[in-house]
Amino acid sequence: MAGGRVADPGPDAVGAADPASPVAAAKRAAARLADLRGSIDNIDAALVHLLAERFKFTQAVGHLKADAGLPVADPAREAQQIDRLRSLAAESGLDPVFAEKFLTFIVAEVIRHHEAIADAR
Repeated sequence: MAGGRVADPGPDAVGAADPASPVAAAKRAAARLADLRGSIDNIDAALVHLLAERFKFTQAVGHLKADAGLPVADPAREAQQIDRLRSLAAESGLDPVFAEKFLTFIVAEVIRHHEAIADAR
C-alpha cells in the first residue's frame, strides 16, 4: 500500500471471485478443454497401439498367403468387413461413411504390405 492507496487487483482478480463472471467461465472452459484433450490424446494412443497390433496379424496373413500362393486381396472378405464395420459404426453413433473410408484406407495399406511380402518371395 503506497501512499494509503490500495493496489488495483486488476480485472482477472475481480472477475475470478464471481463464478458467473466471464473470467471464471473462461478458466472453467480452459480446464475442461484440457481434460477433453487429455482424453482424446489417450484414445489416440490406444488407436495407434490397436492399429499396430492389427498390422501384426495382417502381416502374418500376408506371409501365409504368400506361402500358399493365395491372392493378396480378398474382395469378398473386404466387402463383408465394410458391411460389418458400417453396422457397428451405426450402432455406436459413428458415421458409417467415415467408418467405411477408414477401413478402406487400412485395407489398402494391408494390401500394399501383402504385395511387398509376395514380391519378396
